[in-house]
Amino acid sequence: MKVVKIKIYQPQAHYRIPFTYQRRHTYPIPPFSTVVGMLCNVLGIRNLKGEGEPDNEEFKRLKNVKLAIAGKFSSKTTEYVWFRNLSKKSHDGRFGFSTNRRLNGEIEHPGGQQPVYIDILNDVHLWIYVYHEDEEFLKRICEALKNPRDRLYPLHLGRAEDLVVIKDISLCEVSEGEVFGHKDKFFWVPEDKVDYGLIYRMPTFYRLINGTRVFEFTKVKLVSSGFTGNVKTHIDENDDNVPLFLIGK
Repeated sequence: MKVVKIKIYQPQAHYRIPFTYQRRHTYPIPPFSTVVGMLCNVLGIRNLKGEGEPDNEEFKRLKNVKLAIAGKFSSKTTEYVWFRNLSKKSHDGRFGFSTNRRLNGEIEHPGGQQPVYIDILNDVHLWIYVYHEDEEFLKRICEALKNPRDRLYPLHLGRAEDLVVIKDISLCEVSEGEVFGHKDKFFWVPEDKVDYGLIYRMPTFYRLINGTRVFEFTKVKLVSSGFTGNVKTHIDENDDNVPLFLIGK
């Protein structure tokens, strides 16, 4: 079976766990929706109507991909930053009244400020695999990544500032096999593949409804400390026998 393999290095990255706020925690590897966003970026897919889903053939084909995501990082640090809130209530709470922008004798930006902790992954290495039954579409994804002339934004994964260094892009053959024991990576695994680990409800694609993102979700488990028993999956024999767990429609 042929898949697109994308090997990525990021000096730093933050894949936000969405229900964390004052301290923003990160997943150890990106969610599916984050990878889908990167693919939409390189393919030049945007929602021109501003509602529902993009109405073009490439997006319809993209919705039928299956993704496997694995990765590792060397360390995690926490940054202390200020976030700005531009609501009138926050502005008045900081400056006293809406037309004032002077504080301690200095003119400042409008709005309020809130201190936030953000967990940051350092020295991130990712293995991303993309499968689609149409091999020509896989070739199109390869070409878009190698020559991103249609991209909408600089290539990133996570926050806008989490730029990527693509180490390898290839259309490779993977075979069925079994994985057992310790692996030095994190994996998203279908919930029925293993009988241990927490279940995560991970976002995939979304629709814009009244200006709000409404996501589709899939249930997966995060495996980080190896596999007990023989787990059937696909194996990338060309890259140190990396197991890949394809998840999608």
